[in-house]
Amino acid sequence: MRRVIAIAVTGASLAGCSSFSLDSFKPAPPLVKVALDSAPPGADATTSLGPACKTPCSVDVPAPDAGFSVTFASPKFQPVTVPVQVIRNPGDFASPATTIIEPSPVFAELKPAAPPPKARKPMRPKKPKAAAAPAPAQPAAR
Repeated sequence: MRRVIAIAVTGASLAGCSSFSLDSFKPAPPLVKVALDSAPPGADATTSLGPACKTPCSVDVPAPDAGFSVTFASPKFQPVTVPVQVIRNPGDFASPATTIIEPSPVFAELKPAAPPPKARKPMRPKKPKAAAAPAPAQPAAR
């Protein structure tokens, strides 16, 4: 009787493992090193995949199936977003698979932000000029 109960309990506990998937055996996507640079240097570079750094630098990103973008930002400069293409070569028996990042390095030239427009002082209404006193009459020359 104990064996029957033990088998029933074991079967019930295995029934909870129905979410078992072979996805856990898939290899993680390979990491690709992406070089980032900007003019002027020292900009914050953030990839659409997550990793970020201050230029010049490089980050490792999981090789996506499609492209991604890198946004460069720095105080007093306009932000720039650069699209990045991922080119995969599946390889064959003679050569291994390769992943190419284009452009490499990813470069952005930051332009200075336009200065804010100068605030104009509100114009005060002009004061009307006081009526000028009539000029004294000059004696007529005789």
